[in-house]
Amino acid sequence: MEVHAFAIPGVKLVTPKRFGDHRGFFSETWNDRLFREQVADVTFVQDNHSLSAAKGTLRGLHFQKPPSGQGKLVRVTRGAVLDVAVDIRHGSPTFGQHVAVELSADNGAQLWIPEGFLHGFCTLTENVEFLYKVTGYYSPQDDGGVIWNDPDLGIEWPVGADGPVLSAKDAELPRLRDLPVLFRFD
Repeated sequence: MEVHAFAIPGVKLVTPKRFGDHRGFFSETWNDRLFREQVADVTFVQDNHSLSAAKGTLRGLHFQKPPSGQGKLVRVTRGAVLDVAVDIRHGSPTFGQHVAVELSADNGAQLWIPEGFLHGFCTLTENVEFLYKVTGYYSPQDDGGVIWNDPDLGIEWPVGADGPVLSAKDAELPRLRDLPVLFRFD
């Protein structure tokens, strides 16, 4: 497994090795020991799987506030997305900055997003299947987010003039500057 760190501390790109031949490929996509040694010493408690039918579907930007915060290891098993993690840890030198990477079934890459980050993705193809492991159980009362097009974040989403396909919930999220302090940088 290859691990790439970004300028924003904590976020990492994890790319499992693939072994291919005339039949296809084999890849070990998860190994607890290696992940703890090379990425983060965490325990995953839940796996989630979503399907986004339309190209240009945007899910996010989401978080779960303490005490129900979640770290996420995300990957795509069909199609491709632009995946984004935004640092919302107050006191962080990278507060409000983001990492954006393409995750696809073809590249097999995974993104580790620790607690204290917004997370969202926009589909680049139709019929995207997105899988993620999380470190905390879903807690509806602790669910929150920031509007996808917050101008303070400067994220260049790959959407056309009509904008993305959004849920009603995601269309009504606040701006980052309107959130209370939820996470602190250690």
